[in-house]
Amino acid sequence: MRRTAGFALVILLVAPAVPASAAPALESVVVRLRTQVDPSGIHGRSRHERQAALVRALRARAGADQPGLLGLLRRRKAQRLVTDVTPLWVVNAVAVTAAPSVVREMAARPEVARIDPDVVAATVPAQPNVAAVGAPALWELGLTGQGAVVGIMDTGVDVTHPDLAASWRGGADSWYDPNGQHPTDPTDVSGHGTATAGVIVGATTGVAPGASWIGVKVFNDRGTASTSAIHKGFQWLLDPDGNPATADAPDVVNASWTGSAAGCSLEFQPDLRNLRAAGILPVFSAGNYGGAAGTVLSPANLPEALAVGSVDNTGLVDPSSSRGPSACDQRVEPRVVAPGVGIHTTDLYGGYLDATGTSVAAPHVTGVAALLLGAYPDLNVDRLQSALESTADDLGAPGPDNAYGYGRVDAPAALQWLATAPDFTVAVAPSAPAVAPGGSATLAVTVTPVNGFAAGVTLALAGLPAQASATITGTTRIAITTTAAIAPGTYPLILTATGGGLTRTAYARLTVTTPPGFAMTASPASVTVTRGQTATYTVATSSIGNFTGPVTLKVTGATATITPNPVATPGSATLRVTTTTRGTFTLTVTGTAGTIQHQATVTLTVR
Repeated sequence: MRRTAGFALVILLVAPAVPASAAPALESVVVRLRTQVDPSGIHGRSRHERQAALVRALRARAGADQPGLLGLLRRRKAQRLVTDVTPLWVVNAVAVTAAPSVVREMAARPEVARIDPDVVAATVPAQPNVAAVGAPALWELGLTGQGAVVGIMDTGVDVTHPDLAASWRGGADSWYDPNGQHPTDPTDVSGHGTATAGVIVGATTGVAPGASWIGVKVFNDRGTASTSAIHKGFQWLLDPDGNPATADAPDVVNASWTGSAAGCSLEFQPDLRNLRAAGILPVFSAGNYGGAAGTVLSPANLPEALAVGSVDNTGLVDPSSSRGPSACDQRVEPRVVAPGVGIHTTDLYGGYLDATGTSVAAPHVTGVAALLLGAYPDLNVDRLQSALESTADDLGAPGPDNAYGYGRVDAPAALQWLATAPDFTVAVAPSAPAVAPGGSATLAVTVTPVNGFAAGVTLALAGLPAQASATITGTTRIAITTTAAIAPGTYPLILTATGGGLTRTAYARLTVTTPPGFAMTASPASVTVTRGQTATYTVATSSIGNFTGPVTLKVTGATATITPNPVATPGSATLRVTTTTRGTFTLTVTGTAGTIQHQATVTLTVR
């Protein structure tokens, strides 16, 4: 069966099916832990040293935070309440299939930030034209992408195709199937990934035929991919051989798939931020959802992704190509466009096909990025994206717009820009500050001039709620102050730097933590005794936000003793009541710690 139009992968928000006979019914979820590595704090003298340090930090964080949760899951697995358990270090999370009772148990643990369904993804089809993006002009300079490594995150790649076999890097660190269906050799039963690979590195069809490719088959043979499989795919791309000391990560990643639900999903934002922190540019297809506004979906519409739309060979936008703006930050989407109509590329079993869609437009941009990386091997990922956007051939209305972005990528112009154009980059650290309500955080800003850039730069910060404010000092420092009324949660921040007619952005997330405190329960809810007997209850305290107590307890409604009192947090005390009066009594237990106070009630019946 040939694929011709609409060639793109879409995420379908459908939960995995569970047999009706299963007892209990199991849920597949991804459990995200609270503490995450801030990639902006990772440093090194070279790109490889930064990659190695980042992977070590991510592994260490997961190793420190996950043992308690994994121990619980091992115990529940022995009780047949848990089946699959997969620790993830790229986002400090655990993918697990478990009974609803276990999911609730995990949600109550203090180290757990959130639990999301392990949703699945499905496929549809895409392609572009090598001459239209100016690749031959770079070939004449001897630049064919040699030395650059491209990661292809897709349905797989047919490594037996004569156009693709020689460019596969080869070895155990160059292929990964998180679904376990094809663990050793690059395989593709759909043809989608093979088509995207042909546009990038195909010997007779590719933009960068001198580049090498590695592949991660996140879509299984049925054409679906779970959230955890995609997380595992991004994790593998950061460290393909499991050894941070080796330089085997790709330079650019092509992801010709996108979501099917409107809006902004932050599910894969940590993965993309870690890729960019490691110097890896993530290129996404914008999607084939037509000309309505806001149809570029996540993860393509995340600020960390480079979304690519589709035009025909005359430069006219394809009617099926998705439009912006981004639902995440309202910026222009797609960022750039590339040929995506009737593109000749590789197919399964050594064949070829002509495909249409943003899935084949995106690989053109990935290929141009590989050409530029062949010329500048240590190119900063933000500057690489700036080169692609700043020099794109402006199509449609003058200036960036939500159909063409900055325009069609132009490889020769981007190469010239990298060599001569004054520019600057902006970075902010930490990228994920955390404060308690009423607290403050300081962000360090670094503005780096390139090619003699000498204009003044001004900064602006957006994304703070009304209960927070920012004071910007020059181009080096931002002080954020919050009020006690700010709601706990995560607030995406956009730092915009403007100077010399240029605008550059950096991104951060402010996390407002839950104020420390305690919760209190009393059990059982009711006790019945004979007159003169002693009724016994247990009062238990638990910690919120690392609160450690102590809590002073008081009982009203009857004369009682409490041991110990005060009680530690977390901890428990025994409440005893003896009465000679028949009747039913409501006892109120009040726990006090400083200004924090909670109550619990129980019932006592004396016969």
